Amino acid sequence: MGAVYRQLSITERRRIERWRHAKVPVDEMARVLKRCRPTKIRELKRNYFTDENMPKGYGYYGAAAQLMTADRRVQNVS
Repeated sequence: MGAVYRQLSITERRRIERWRHAKVPVDEMARVLKRCRPTKIRELKRNYFTDENMPKGYGYYGAAAQLMTADRRVQNVS
């Protein structure tokens, strides 16, 4: 049987968002959330928000990350 992974919650994603805006290092985020560093790096990379219509609104946002993750899960099930 494979390893069981716990998905990031919306609360964790919002904390990451606040820390990202405060320029907290990824290592510190991982330590506080008790997650490995690569998990944080993948999270920030996969769920980076961009929109042509909002060129100054790019970045990592917890709520947007949660929606993107949910969309990917639905696409993988189909």
